[in-house]
Amino acid sequence: MGDLPLEHVVDIRLPGRTTRLDYESYDPTRRQLFIAHLGDGEVIVFDVASSRVLGRVGDVSSVHGVLVVPEQSRVYASATGTNEIVAIDEATLKIVARIPGGRYPDGMAYATDAHKLYVSDETGETETAIDTRTERRVATIALGGEAGNSQYDPISRHVFVNVQTRNELVEIDPATDRVISRVPLTGAKGNHGLLIDAQDRIAFIACEGNDKLLVFDMGSKRVLRSFDVGSAPDVLAFDTASRTLYVAGEAGVVSMFSVKGADVRKIGEGRVGPNAHVVAVDPATHRAYFPLKNVDGHPVLRVMEAR
Repeated sequence: MGDLPLEHVVDIRLPGRTTRLDYESYDPTRRQLFIAHLGDGEVIVFDVASSRVLGRVGDVSSVHGVLVVPEQSRVYASATGTNEIVAIDEATLKIVARIPGGRYPDGMAYATDAHKLYVSDETGETETAIDTRTERRVATIALGGEAGNSQYDPISRHVFVNVQTRNELVEIDPATDRVISRVPLTGAKGNHGLLIDAQDRIAFIACEGNDKLLVFDMGSKRVLRSFDVGSAPDVLAFDTASRTLYVAGEAGVVSMFSVKGADVRKIGEGRVGPNAHVVAVDPATHRAYFPLKNVDGHPVLRVMEAR
């Protein structure tokens, strides 16, 4: 693990084949983790409290993104194999709706005040807006380039999307579903991963084209700093209690940063496991969860704990 301030807690075997695992989303109220098993076309439901798999939701073809919306008791999954968004009832784990998602639906963000889900259509170069009260698509917003991840900023009440082939961050107003600004990102190449720290008014942008993490000021809309990270950084996670940022990459290297306002510093970096490109964190326990597709012939959930 190199210099990571983490210790290994346990590896928990996951069901299914040794195929690609993608995004995961954590519900801190139910203490449940939803993991996209892309290669098996299903969403795995894991109970953090009991450390066991609670269920599997199948028929979600080539599932990439997964996002839990606790206030709606919904889990949304982007089924790239059928180009749709699958809505899952969080209590029953039953599929309740299938919604058109563009040509390659991937990452998702939920705009709380507007009750809308925003989906990055990567190769379609658009953002799909879905009204979660009716489970219907209400807008398709042209981005002018490939869409990376999307995030909702509760302060501005706007949605921000990485346009990774233009090295831009695009801002969308959910009230009108229109692009209201395009910000060029200095030092970006293939800006894919995105996480907004609303409290400190900064965003973190992972660039898979040049292995950089950008620190972006939400007020001035400019890049403040750039850090080297592991190869092909993908998913970001933030421990809001300890103010610790995780950056997980395709090469299995994870970088960790301490965040104190705009004062961001790297506190460790090391290899967590093969293809450890996805991470979720529980701020209550400071445990981090890394789904790995093949450890000794089985997919596992590697649980790490801050030390």
